[in-house]
Amino acid sequence: MGDHATNAATESFLAHRNLLFTVAYEMLGSAADAEDVLQETWLRWIKADMEQVLDQRAYLIRITTRQSLNRLRSMKSRKEAYVGPWLPEPLLTAPDVADNVELAESVSMALMLVLETLSPTERAVFVLREVFDVGYDEIAAAVGKSPAAVRQIAYRARQHVEARRPREAVSSGETRAALESFQRALESGDLQGLLDVLAPEVVLVSDGGGVKQAAPRPIISADKVARFIVGGIGKAEVTLTGDFTVVNGSPGLLLRVDGQIDGVIAIRVEDARIAGLYYVRNPEKLTRIGSETPLTLR
Repeated sequence: MGDHATNAATESFLAHRNLLFTVAYEMLGSAADAEDVLQETWLRWIKADMEQVLDQRAYLIRITTRQSLNRLRSMKSRKEAYVGPWLPEPLLTAPDVADNVELAESVSMALMLVLETLSPTERAVFVLREVFDVGYDEIAAAVGKSPAAVRQIAYRARQHVEARRPREAVSSGETRAALESFQRALESGDLQGLLDVLAPEVVLVSDGGGVKQAAPRPIISADKVARFIVGGIGKAEVTLTGDFTVVNGSPGLLLRVDGQIDGVIAIRVEDARIAGLYYVRNPEKLTRIGSETPLTLR
């Protein structure tokens, strides 16, 4: 490939980079793996015969999807051996992502966990069709299935996700209000304050990856979650602070213990109360936090 063609390929790749990253991240739940997929996509892209590429966006999505599928299948053994609950790697996103309700929901911790229950092919088809509105023919080329088969897979995946996804989209303002109440109660160790902001059947999922202490399984109910949080803070005898950020398209908290980053909390809100708490403490999933510029997806 000549210099001119290489420059043109580079410009095209960079123009679509955020889109490709989002596709890979939504399929993998790992920003680090998504970056590796983009590197693999780039290496294949610069070897392509540009004169034969009719739709560069579709071609790039196809490469990214195939590489993501390969990596998703190889990640299965890693997840099976994972210590404790597994959560997606938290992604700091630009504030304007929260204004796009559909995009914000598509990268939310709650929906990402639902996507984990799909097969690799179902996940790819769902992400491409429901999130990015890619045509069935293009998806078929990306996943190696017929368009008719892809329609059936898309239908099954959509039914599966709809039965498990959050009941309704909540505005970033509502989420922020609940999060502010949670932050005040968290920093002060106020048990009643936590009980007031947590939904009766709230679920806390904490991911320490076997490196940091975390609950070995999800904790359910406001009373159990509140006492787990307050008890943990009391035993540790530390100063806990929470800084507001935007994580996975929604308001979240960057938690610090004695000034050092300890983890990231994302929440799911229903009826003005927190129904889901997702706390990532695994240091391997926090390497980008604090050093990366928040992403503008797509």
